[in-house]
Amino acid sequence: MPLPRHVPTKAEVDSLLRDRRNWGRWGDKGSAGAINLITPEKRLAAVKLARKGRTVSASRPFPVAPSVENPRPAHHYMFSEPRPYGGGVAMDYYGIFYHGTASTHIDALCHVWDSNGMWDGKKPEEVITYTGAKYGTIDQWSNGILTRGVLLDVPKHRGKPYVTQDAPVQGWELEDIAKEEGITLAPGDAVMVYSGREAYAKEHGGVWGGLPERPGLHASCLGFLREYDVSVLVWDMMDCRPNDYQLAWEVHGAIFAYGIALVDNALLEPLARACAEEGRYEFMLTINPLNVIGGTGSPVNPIAVF
Repeated sequence: MPLPRHVPTKAEVDSLLRDRRNWGRWGDKGSAGAINLITPEKRLAAVKLARKGRTVSASRPFPVAPSVENPRPAHHYMFSEPRPYGGGVAMDYYGIFYHGTASTHIDALCHVWDSNGMWDGKKPEEVITYTGAKYGTIDQWSNGILTRGVLLDVPKHRGKPYVTQDAPVQGWELEDIAKEEGITLAPGDAVMVYSGREAYAKEHGGVWGGLPERPGLHASCLGFLREYDVSVLVWDMMDCRPNDYQLAWEVHGAIFAYGIALVDNALLEPLARACAEEGRYEFMLTINPLNVIGGTGSPVNPIAVF
């Protein structure tokens, strides 16, 4: 049904996070959450969207440069040595604290929780250990995620280069954009919300995140994600700030309420250009997390295939 076209009250947002939870929906497969919506049939249908072979990455470069958005920069250093008979070898080390506002990464379902508990009603004190988590972990998706990707282009819809802090993206607005683009959303889709982060940063000293106030998605988007049975949310801007609802997490609450995977800090400007050039906003999408047993997430390089 169409979403309410008003800014929700705190009681309504609380209800979205409490009364519409997917806890227990997938039984003994619950640790994988809404990725269960991506059935073999869904994957095969997504593969048929790859008709030209054009690929577009939605990943930012490995974030080694410190900034306001990147207070814990990634490590990358090189090592080389000679080999017999005039040869040689180069090797390098990568190290990254990927959660935050700089690295393109996917959040596992054990990543966040609120006072009501973790995904599927689990208790943090029973799930989170120093050697890794025990439920809702990134290795649950180690076979890869392949589904239909849908890009919702907010700047194109608004006729403005980027989303501003005083006008966050609303749930009913995403519904309107899908209709404009000729998209009929289906369970298991990966919804990619482009908000113009690069254009915003260009006009604001190169900075988008890491500040008390930032543009992004409003808590009303929770209703959109739940209503359309989204499996993955991929976004360039994240939850708008400040937090007006006194919640531990707003749109990030889709992780522990609905079991939805979130790909944070995606680079979506090139994909938006490609969609405009191709004249379509749906494509095959692949996301392949690292197979880290008990991990809370992983750096990823989402690839759209037209």
